[in-house]
Amino acid sequence: MMRWVKIIGLITFFIGLIVLIAFVRKAENESILKKPEILIQVEGESAFLTKAELLLRLERGNLLPKGLSTEKLDPQKVELFIKKMSEVKSAKVYKNIGNEWKIDVVLRVPIARIFNTSNESYYLDKEGYKIGTSNFHTARVLVFNGAIPDRMNQENVTQIINNNSLKSIRKIDDVYRISNYVCNDPILSSLIGQVFVNEQHEFVMIPIVGEQIIEFGTANTDEEVQEKFKKLKIFYEQAIPYEGWNKYSVITIKYNGQIVCKKK
Repeated sequence: MMRWVKIIGLITFFIGLIVLIAFVRKAENESILKKPEILIQVEGESAFLTKAELLLRLERGNLLPKGLSTEKLDPQKVELFIKKMSEVKSAKVYKNIGNEWKIDVVLRVPIARIFNTSNESYYLDKEGYKIGTSNFHTARVLVFNGAIPDRMNQENVTQIINNNSLKSIRKIDDVYRISNYVCNDPILSSLIGQVFVNEQHEFVMIPIVGEQIIEFGTANTDEEVQEKFKKLKIFYEQAIPYEGWNKYSVITIKYNGQIVCKKK
């Protein structure tokens, strides 16, 4: 008899436990979702997206309406929405126990700002992806303008480099080669502030210091860019200290194996 009493007691206990868990889960699912814990990681000083702006975009995208219950949160949908933002390199959305959840975002790092022939402006990041501009944030990076046809919604650098037919009609891969080299060189990044693409599709650089211009020419390969900047650095390190910053009006490094300078 006692054995049956124990069995019935255990069955009653487990039924009660299941009912309690179901009740707790129901109450949890019906509870109002809290604001997420947001972590935004950015390399350097150019953060193109803040926590407040991210929440505002989610609300405008109807992903976080007021009074949203926990059960109606779709972490995968929110994550996909965030990943489509041009400033975002990667994103993860986690749903925790209760009505708490978390968003982890890693932002792209801009290295150049582009002003193209279609009156668009956008940024290029360290990996060759495009970043839209913001009314609230700017980045102190190398500026490119002139005969640049590439639109914001067109191919990124990786897609162009791996496609021979695109290389001949796009300019953004050449822009990337120059800006990537400059941003990784402390001397060059302090010297060069703006780059112009002329009608011959050649690059002309305007230094921050001095009144001369630098005729760089083409930038078809990494090796070409490296060799030209190597010549330029040698000129600045060995010639400028003796000649002065304002002696020359034009420094030409576009010719193979030589530097040609034009005096004022």
